[in-house]
Amino acid sequence: MDLVELLNKAVELKASDVHITVNLSPIARINGKFQKLSQDLLTNNDVYNLASQITNEKIIHKIDEQGEADFSVSLPNKHRIRVNVYKQRGNYAMAIRIIPNEIPKFEELKLPNVIKEFVNKQKGLVLITGPTGSGKSSTLASLIDLINETRECHIITLEDPIEYIHNHKKSIINQREIGRDSVDFNSALRASLRQDPDVILIGEMRDAETISIALRAAETGHLVFSTMHTIGAAKTIDRIIDSFEASKQQQIRSQLSTVCTGIVSQQLIPTIDEKARVVATEVMIPNTAIRNLIRENKIYQIQNIIQTSSKQNMFSMDQDVSRLYKQGLISKENLINKCNDLQYIKTILYI
Repeated sequence: MDLVELLNKAVELKASDVHITVNLSPIARINGKFQKLSQDLLTNNDVYNLASQITNEKIIHKIDEQGEADFSVSLPNKHRIRVNVYKQRGNYAMAIRIIPNEIPKFEELKLPNVIKEFVNKQKGLVLITGPTGSGKSSTLASLIDLINETRECHIITLEDPIEYIHNHKKSIINQREIGRDSVDFNSALRASLRQDPDVILIGEMRDAETISIALRAAETGHLVFSTMHTIGAAKTIDRIIDSFEASKQQQIRSQLSTVCTGIVSQQLIPTIDEKARVVATEVMIPNTAIRNLIRENKIYQIQNIIQTSSKQNMFSMDQDVSRLYKQGLISKENLINKCNDLQYIKTILYI
């Protein structure tokens, strides 16, 4: 079986991901649904041979030693793929994310225009959050591309692995892959502060040390973009603060209240005909009230501020999924499954 042919078929079907594992046919995820790419049941040798087509001895050794490896490659059809090869029950398996040829334009993503305004900020921390497969990487790539097209900046991206490839436009853009161009996020982030950046993109804020350096970078006049696997601004703030031991949390609350420029949460929801997916978002733009709540550790009150600050272009995830439901774009079932507070939904929609 040829992996490139398999992935070409997945691209034609507009799949977002491909899963390859033993005793199963290759499976594509299309608008959240599974579809077989062939009828052949794969053996461990089949999966190993497919993995060998896009790996080298160093990666195979890492998988055998550590149990998994992340990397990205470009296909002959110019599509890039992000790959995680891993071991399960002693066998090989692969999860492959298909990355579109072109960096998506902001308008194509159908995101709220308020998010576009973050590219004009000179400093601060902007977080794009959401579950795996919610389009965070595409949103970040489109925002970085906007800066690249409109501003003279030095942009440094720290990614694991590199997904979208950016070319120099008005900006200088240097993309560093963790594991290849630098040992880890922390080392790369510390080094970036000595590389005269205006904008820093951190693929993911994974631990307290990365978060701490990112906050310091935002504090010292850099515009920092990153992602977290959280849904909702309040939960994101809680996750950041809880990453630190108790003795440091007040300092982190103080830093975060000062440097946070915006938090966007997003998720992709199947349309009512299940032929596509639509993005639902939550946008928080810290005002004086929110900054005070962060500083005073009253995070639980932030949701109320977001829901009552539409004049400041803020809205909650529940308000946005309600909008999609009222417009007939998503089903009642998905409304209930994707909302954060069902009681609030019942209050505003009378369902």
